[in-house]
Amino acid sequence: MRFDTPATINPIDQLKVVGKPIERIDGQLKTTGRAHYAYEWHDPNVAYAYGYVIGSAIAKGRIASMDITEAKRAPGVFTILTADSMEPVKKGSANTASLFGGKEIQHYHQAIGLVVAETFEQARAASYLVKVQYEAEKGAFDLAAAMQDAVKPGRGAPDSAAGDFDHAFAIAAITLDETYTTPDQSHSMMEPHASIAAWNGDEVTVWTSSQMINPWRRDLAIALGVDKEKVHLMSPFIGGGFGSKLFLRADAVLAALGAKAAGRPVKVALTRPFLMNNTTHRPATIQRIRIGADRDGKITAIGHESWSGNLKGGGPENAVQQTRLLYAGAGRMTRTRLAALDLPEGNAMRAPGEAPGLMALEIAMDEMADRLGLDPVEFRIINDTQVDPENPDRPFSHRNLVGCLRTGAEHFGWETRNSRPGSHRDGQWLVGMGVASAFRNNMVVASGARVMLDRDGVITVETDMTDIGTGSYTIIAQTAAEMLGVPMDKVAVQLGDSRFPVSAGSGGQRGANSSTAGVYAACAKLREAIAQKLGFNSADVTFADGEVRSGNRRMPLSQAAGQDGIIAEDTIEYGDFQNTHQQSTFGAHFVEVGVDVATGETRIRRMLAVCAAGRILNPLTARSQVIGAMTMGVGGALSEELAVDRTRGFFANHDLAGYEVAVHADIPHQEVIFLDEADPMSSPMKAKGVGELGLCGVAAAIANAVHNATGVRVRNYPLTLDKLIHQLPELS
Repeated sequence: MRFDTPATINPIDQLKVVGKPIERIDGQLKTTGRAHYAYEWHDPNVAYAYGYVIGSAIAKGRIASMDITEAKRAPGVFTILTADSMEPVKKGSANTASLFGGKEIQHYHQAIGLVVAETFEQARAASYLVKVQYEAEKGAFDLAAAMQDAVKPGRGAPDSAAGDFDHAFAIAAITLDETYTTPDQSHSMMEPHASIAAWNGDEVTVWTSSQMINPWRRDLAIALGVDKEKVHLMSPFIGGGFGSKLFLRADAVLAALGAKAAGRPVKVALTRPFLMNNTTHRPATIQRIRIGADRDGKITAIGHESWSGNLKGGGPENAVQQTRLLYAGAGRMTRTRLAALDLPEGNAMRAPGEAPGLMALEIAMDEMADRLGLDPVEFRIINDTQVDPENPDRPFSHRNLVGCLRTGAEHFGWETRNSRPGSHRDGQWLVGMGVASAFRNNMVVASGARVMLDRDGVITVETDMTDIGTGSYTIIAQTAAEMLGVPMDKVAVQLGDSRFPVSAGSGGQRGANSSTAGVYAACAKLREAIAQKLGFNSADVTFADGEVRSGNRRMPLSQAAGQDGIIAEDTIEYGDFQNTHQQSTFGAHFVEVGVDVATGETRIRRMLAVCAAGRILNPLTARSQVIGAMTMGVGGALSEELAVDRTRGFFANHDLAGYEVAVHADIPHQEVIFLDEADPMSSPMKAKGVGELGLCGVAAAIANAVHNATGVRVRNYPLTLDKLIHQLPELS
């Protein structure tokens, strides 16, 4: 199905099932332990082996020698894979570094070997007996030191300009020119990267934890040197990903190679330190923001420059992209520069680009409001725009940032905020409020599904869409139930299998809208087939209560299935709306914090997110996504930082003891408001993404609240107490 005219009336608009807060249909499986994650697939009749990955102990250089003699004699060992014993493993199209390193080392903890043994413990013990000699080279591990050699990246957001930024900034009545930094950060999801591989002749089946089935399948085939049709991938349940599982990782490659060498199925799970150093992370940024405005608060000049680092061949952190679209202003400029670093690969982490970009931009907006003597909410509203500021002839398909800000301010009690920093005390706590706009582009991707009706009236949906804990199973079931007029218990959903039609996958806040639109397309085709088979006019037919109706005629849906059932398959594809209209999601985050006047400890007191993100397909699952994102924002603001060893080139705090994420005690009260809207240009579902919007802007709202509480302006994340304590007001 091609979607190239604005959706008007369609079956989804009945909202009998879609849009309702239905509990997750996979919830019972997960709470009872019957949802098998990648490492948990286990056939009691199969003898599994276990692989333990050997990672490079240097960040840059080469392997001089690797002695596996003693390790091979260790108890339980089946085989040991090294670069000497294997053909070179080819990189997939989405991988920056090799997932199984050869003589040349590209980063710390790059996989250089795999020990396969009868038990995990035996494989791990034997790995310690492998003796590796290295020839280390001096690497580049410091972004600030590498800035001077940074270059315009070959991919990622291009530089942009509109009007004359330099002139507009030079003559502006009020200006701001500040630099902000964000640190390297880790995804730190609960489920580690893990895979089980089993060969049957020249075909391999891999149970894995993947956000994107089809790209993984393609790149795994490349790595193994086999035809794509010989690779079967399954990933029905995923314990979080946040972008780290968008691209093929070492566990899947090594499980397949190990299984082939050992002659039996092999399980490989990356340990927590490997998650930090072997897989991907959010790269650190240095961002310079310049804003000029007239005395009434209208922005006349806005410029945003960002520097980040990555391995050779990698891309930048596109931290400037939201600045191109969020606020009005005639003189505009954005620039992105990339430095070559020898740290582990930098790549997508939840809301790449906008999340770190808004950490800087939304502090700058507050600082500018202070200089203008304006309320921070009103300053943002004054500079709203209904068109792309760089391309005024290109309107937003739907934009209600102002509604988010006004609704949030009223609900949060913003009028009680004291604009004078450091003036509100609650015992030992300095109390402050902060706000930040939220922004994330809306992306749609071609997505397919197969839908089957059986003789019992049950609808089965098959698509390789994944559920990373976000509720994909449920919203897909709701879509099918709405389209075919059946209750939820008459819908079965099968996901995460490469044998199913290719979907958008889970990433970039595009999964829910795109995958349900694909199911919509398949259901529309099934409706036509059912109507035709039953002798109805498909243009004048209603599906409701398990029946097909037209005028005075009605027939049970199951009657169309016959004995063999009826199947339809289709893919949603999109016209030129993305070219004619800017599609984005908007929100506003409000935060109240308390800062201990003696220690500088910051505590979140309450949080509110207001989101304008098209039709909300399921308010219950969407709320869960948003509060999870808000929690991630708290960690990003107050504690999360991968500490770089700038001598040896690795992340020193590579476990959850040293890398501190937000926990329950850090999050006392969260609220989420979804504005009632539908975007007919987004998809037939009239929905947009929301999971990453809940993160964008949160950290800046916290930083702004800390400033309001204390008068201390911190521009370098995270806002640890050492950056506050020496500037706090005197105790009284």
